[in-house]
Amino acid sequence: MQKVTVLCVGKLKERFYIDAAAEYAKRLSRHCRLEILELPEQRLPEDPTPGEVSAALEREAAAVREKLPRGGALVALCVEGKMLSSPELAKRLMDFGLAGQSQLTFLIGGSVGLHPSLKAQADLRLSMSPMTFPHHLARVMLLEQLYRAYQIQAGSRYHK
Repeated sequence: MQKVTVLCVGKLKERFYIDAAAEYAKRLSRHCRLEILELPEQRLPEDPTPGEVSAALEREAAAVREKLPRGGALVALCVEGKMLSSPELAKRLMDFGLAGQSQLTFLIGGSVGLHPSLKAQADLRLSMSPMTFPHHLARVMLLEQLYRAYQIQAGSRYHK
């Protein structure tokens, strides 16, 4: 059974996001050992300078590196990443497992994204869409797509 860590910068606050994430976490428990880790997002002024954004991303990257599980594959969610269909994601998860990478870590950045060094470190940069989503919604979307991927692997009708 794969171990899946979802490492998030920022905490869920709204009840509907919390409930949705909890529902998919419950569903995923039959397919993988899921761990969700939340790290605090760096506070920025209303209109931050590029330097302030860069410094915040560096501090967040340092916190992420402290919590990254050792070994396995790292998948960074970012808008410039590769877009995969649900069946392609299911295959990619299976391929990671066949390559001996039973630990998968999915990284979701905060409201200003991820530090470039984290993206460069990733085994896969994954994009949900060219559109921008709040990182809270991205977490729920990722959990749903992970559940869908495992259902596809199992041959379930959920994907249909």
